[in-house]
Amino acid sequence: MRKLVPKPFTFKASKRAVLLLHGFTGNSADVRMLGRFLQRKGYTCHAPVYKGHGVEPEELVLAGPEDWWKDVSEAYNFLKDEGYEEIAVAGLSLGGVFSLKLGYTVPVKGIVTMCAPMYIKSEGTMYEGVLEYAREYKRLEGKTKEQIEEEMEAFKKTPMTTLKALQGLISDVRKHVDMIYAPAFVIQARQDHMINPDSANIIFNEIESIEKEIKWYEESGHAITFDKERDQLHEDVYAFLEKLNWKE
Repeated sequence: MRKLVPKPFTFKASKRAVLLLHGFTGNSADVRMLGRFLQRKGYTCHAPVYKGHGVEPEELVLAGPEDWWKDVSEAYNFLKDEGYEEIAVAGLSLGGVFSLKLGYTVPVKGIVTMCAPMYIKSEGTMYEGVLEYAREYKRLEGKTKEQIEEEMEAFKKTPMTTLKALQGLISDVRKHVDMIYAPAFVIQARQDHMINPDSANIIFNEIESIEKEIKWYEESGHAITFDKERDQLHEDVYAFLEKLNWKE
C-alpha cells in the first residue's frame, strides 16, 4: 500500500523569496512546478503543508483555519529567519485567501492570488469536497472499492466541524482586502467550477494597490497550476515578480 506524504519544500536561488501556498485539501504539490520554474528564474521558493493536509483524511477533519494560518505564518517567519528580507507570496484557492491575509498583516513585496474564493459556499457543499478528497486519497493508497466504502462510512461519522470557521475566514478576509496596498496580480480560471469566478473581480476592485493587474485563463479550471495553461501561468507570475522593486 503506497503512502502519500507530500512535504514542505524550499528551493533556494537568490535573496528574492516567494512563499507559495496550496489550497484546501491540497498540498505542496499544488505549487511545486511553479516553485521549480521560479527557482530556475532565480527566485527562492518555500511552500508549507498545512496541518491535516497531505496525510490521511481522518486527520484533516481535526484541523481548521487557525491551524492553517499558523502554518502560513510560520512559513513566512521561516523565510525571515533564513535571512530573506523581501518576500512575495502566491497562493492557489485557500492559499490565495491566505496570501491576501498576509498582505494586510505583514510586509510582503507582492501578492499573487490564483482562483481565490471571496464567496461563501454552504457547509454541505464544502463537506462534499472533503468526502471527494477522502475517497480519492484512499483510492490512491491502493485500497479496494469495498475497503474504501467501509472506511468512508466510518469517516462520515466524524463531521468536519471547522468548516464554519473556514467560511468565517473567507468572509473576514473579504472585509479587509481594502487594506492591501502591495502590488497584486489576480489570476482566475474561466472554467473554474469550484468557486464563483467573480471572486477575482472583487479582489481586483477592492484592493487599494496602485500596481495591480488581473488575468483570466480561458481554458483552465480551478486547479490552474496543473491545467493546460500552466506554462503561460508560470511565465506570467515570473513577469509580475520581475516588475517588483526588489532591493537585490
